[in-house]
Amino acid sequence: MKKSLVSMLSALFGVVLGAGVTGKIQEEALKKCKDMSEKHLALFLMMNRWVEVRQEGKRLVTYFENNGYKRIAVYGMSYAGETLLEELRGTEIQVAYGIDKNASSICADIEVVSMEDSLEDVDVVVVTAIAFFDEIERELSDKLECPIISLEDILYEI
Repeated sequence: MKKSLVSMLSALFGVVLGAGVTGKIQEEALKKCKDMSEKHLALFLMMNRWVEVRQEGKRLVTYFENNGYKRIAVYGMSYAGETLLEELRGTEIQVAYGIDKNASSICADIEVVSMEDSLEDVDVVVVTAIAFFDEIERELSDKLECPIISLEDILYEI
């Protein structure tokens, strides 16, 4: 009788413990999905704003010229970073280099370095990874003396 009671309690404890672990794993997976969803929504809204800006006949080069930024660096060399490079191609604005955590695997028309590399002085760094702007700004501020601005902020200022 005692053995069967201990066996039943052990099985019940195992079920409860297993359910708790499974719930924790599902909670972490759900949080990761939610974070990715929020990141992609922010990126979509920013790119949508960019389209609106272009439809209004405005160009980002104007922002840089008006602020005296001639030599810039771009943080985040994915879709938004590549689009920014393309928009500034053929203008007076020189993109000196890109910065990306995956620098070694990025193929671009400019030099791409990682945050751990030595960063040359530029007039401004434009951060295209808007979901992580605060964290990136803190890190870059320790390495550079120039303004660090979000591409999203530029799009709403223009």
